[in-house]
Amino acid sequence: MTLRNQVQNKKSFLRKIFLQKEEKGRKAEKVSLDSSGAHSDPSLKSLLSHQLSSPMPSSQPQSFRVFVATWNVGGKSPHSDLNLDDILQVHDESDIYVLGFQEIVPLNAGNVLVAEDNEPAAKWLALINQSLNRSYSVASRGSKSPLCSSLRFQKPSLKKVCKSFRTESGRRLKTCNCSPMSERKYSKDCYVCPPPANMTEDFCSSEEDEDGLSNYVSPEISPPASANQMKYSLITGKQMVGIFVTVWVRKELVQHVSHLRISNVGRGILGCLGNKGCISVSMSLHQTSFCFVCSHLASGEKEGDELRRNLDVIEILKNTQFSRICKSPYSRAPEKIMDHDRVIWLGDLNYRIALSYSETRKLLEQSNWDALFDKDQLKTEREAGRVFRGWKEGKIYFAPTYKYSYNSDIYAGETIETQKKRRTPAWCDRVLWYGGGVHQLSYVRGESRFSDHRPVCSTFIVDVQVSNGGLRKALSGFNMKVASEEHLPLTRT
Repeated sequence: MTLRNQVQNKKSFLRKIFLQKEEKGRKAEKVSLDSSGAHSDPSLKSLLSHQLSSPMPSSQPQSFRVFVATWNVGGKSPHSDLNLDDILQVHDESDIYVLGFQEIVPLNAGNVLVAEDNEPAAKWLALINQSLNRSYSVASRGSKSPLCSSLRFQKPSLKKVCKSFRTESGRRLKTCNCSPMSERKYSKDCYVCPPPANMTEDFCSSEEDEDGLSNYVSPEISPPASANQMKYSLITGKQMVGIFVTVWVRKELVQHVSHLRISNVGRGILGCLGNKGCISVSMSLHQTSFCFVCSHLASGEKEGDELRRNLDVIEILKNTQFSRICKSPYSRAPEKIMDHDRVIWLGDLNYRIALSYSETRKLLEQSNWDALFDKDQLKTEREAGRVFRGWKEGKIYFAPTYKYSYNSDIYAGETIETQKKRRTPAWCDRVLWYGGGVHQLSYVRGESRFSDHRPVCSTFIVDVQVSNGGLRKALSGFNMKVASEEHLPLTRT
């Protein structure tokens, strides 16, 4: 036998030995898997097999209940006996409360051209807090805050008032909740732009001064609860002359709210002052962006006034601009209203009914809402595609919300004393929405006689994309444990 043949035979022999050992190793590993306690449970094996074969989605939808209300309060400041429980429907708790007011101060030259009066807004916040955080408010009702006497003649700063109704103490809301990977990759590019004239970062989550009126409470209203006693936290409260919008969320959701920004657009005197216009709130909950637009549009019931209201809507959509939070290409912070995942528009839109006063009164007496609604200007303008194209509104089953005599269920103009204030009744106060994942549960009006308008309320179930990061992390830990057990030596019994 030649030397070459001997070398080839040795190689063939060694190859057979190696293959036999490899086969024995595979059989031993199979025995290890079958005999190990961690893998003998069929449910664990099935779960592990499913997770290894099926990739986990990055997020999944979860439903949240959102309550929205709009109320033109006619320039009146609220009194301490005003109960908002029925308006806020506190018996059916929601996850998010969005409340928009119009005319919280009289729309006179002093309030339009001079510094805003924040005291009515502070009182509305205290009343909302009493209803949403009822357990503490009931206990403290009748008691006077030690600050009341010293603050009776002081004007509050709205920014400082808001601080009293936040559950997070001395902390900003997280401005960005982009994924950790994109945050690490683009952290050098993250920045907060200085806002243009129509933008503001004054959303009550910024750093306030600790002195002065940081714990302001109205002398007429019980003090706010401490953070650990509150069920709901104020996210933002913003005023522009008579328009005031405030957003509250369950305190356990605060950590998931981010990208909070405010944009104001004035559409009043000279087409730019704040006696008319809107405040828009942009925020993200988990992985879904929201925009809440609270507006007070042009008034008037003359023919053609509806076109001015249409123009207000067009200009608001065009000019509302939210500051950019970060430069990450994965940023979920839209800069325009229509770029958000879920958009809700609320307010005194001021659209009227295109009928005479007598014709409208006749249909009102018959409760013929369908015939009245056929002449509703907003319905007509939407169907013609001149405004709110693609938006949705629930069916109206309630009487027109404007204009009532104060502290009365009678429309203005029905008595001799109110003839000068007569207006054709109309559905001025409305709630609309845009985008998928929004399901309206109710669309009703409140019956408070406080104002010449009735409040309008709507409740929604909204789909929100929630990250599976926590679940992914737990499964990852489980898989690592199984993998390490596979390499443990077999124990003989």
